Amino acid sequence: MTDIQWQEELIRAIGSGELLQGTLSQLRRKDGELSPKTVVRPVQLKQGLHYQFEYHYATKVTHENLPPEQAGEKLVDLLSEHYKQALVKMPDADLQLLFNKKGKAAVLRKPPTAKADKAAAATHDRQKQRVIGAGQAAPFLIELGIMTADGAVHAKKQDKYRQINRFLETVNDVLPYLPKDKPLTIVDFGCGKSYLTFALYHLLAIEQKRDINVIGLDLKADVIDFCSRLADRLGYDRLTFQVGDIADYNAVTAADMVVTLHACDTATDAALAKAVGWGASVIMSVPCCQHEAFKQVRNDTLAPILSQGLLKERFAALATDAARGNMLEALGYKVQMLEFVDPEHTPKNLMIRAVRSEQKPSLQKWEQYVQFRDALGLTLSLEKMLSDFWPSEFKK
Repeated sequence: MTDIQWQEELIRAIGSGELLQGTLSQLRRKDGELSPKTVVRPVQLKQGLHYQFEYHYATKVTHENLPPEQAGEKLVDLLSEHYKQALVKMPDADLQLLFNKKGKAAVLRKPPTAKADKAAAATHDRQKQRVIGAGQAAPFLIELGIMTADGAVHAKKQDKYRQINRFLETVNDVLPYLPKDKPLTIVDFGCGKSYLTFALYHLLAIEQKRDINVIGLDLKADVIDFCSRLADRLGYDRLTFQVGDIADYNAVTAADMVVTLHACDTATDAALAKAVGWGASVIMSVPCCQHEAFKQVRNDTLAPILSQGLLKERFAALATDAARGNMLEALGYKVQMLEFVDPEHTPKNLMIRAVRSEQKPSLQKWEQYVQFRDALGLTLSLEKMLSDFWPSEFKK
């Protein structure tokens, strides 16, 4: 394949949307200005199909989105002048390009490793997750040290950036369940440094212009002071932070959405009980450190699991969250268990997402919970905390 031929094929593939991914590596000259690796992939923006050039430097990753006609020229220029090799994935073939010292390309055509439908889905998911796209200089991300002033994500903050976007993706999915005819009240229990609290406010109040009031609660006064000062600098006048304990918090009598991320052990249960009591339309909880069930769980059939400390710990955590979800379902909530972030970033990656439905409390779900609870010998705090909400037929 001649230089003209591979260049024309790449430009055609980009123009038709058939280029699924390109990875460029090994610079011909280390001049410090170009990234050692560049990844090219299609993205769907409001303006239509674009190609995102992701530049990987030693200490940062930057992004550039180009329309197909510019992307084709950019890709050909990078390959012709700056890189020694590239792997380009298309629906019908993978192309491996290897450049000699004179810049002549040897092109190897291999069977495809990325199918068009899967790649399209991945592209859609990627855009959906990145509610705050790279290159969008969100003020709160700059203040929190995740982005530079020009919207580039700091290399060491890539995991946090992905976590924030994953969280906002899950929020976007449940927006239809929130009331539309009144201001929204949102409470974030155990907000900590409040990366996700600020992200939630940015999405709803800044981007979507929703009428909201967001309250962040945490036990650490110094953290709350930091968050309050940051909210003032950003001009987030409907975002407030308070010092307090979840179980004792009574500053509001109703809330539309309750968020609790990594509240330890039964603090998660206290937050779930508050949410149910306030009639929250949406509950989003990432539990942490479920010690209660670990101390109680017993079942002779499960001895191979329960006799091993590590396995018992993991089983107890899963059993606790399964019971929590079952109890919420018994009260009429629709519940999903989601992977919050990739397990490689944190093992505490399970999110309980519940939305209030019009369904009546379910005796079947309650009986299912009771059978599960008794089989494992559990006495769980959440059941007691929700005692005022159990219908009379549940107590027989």
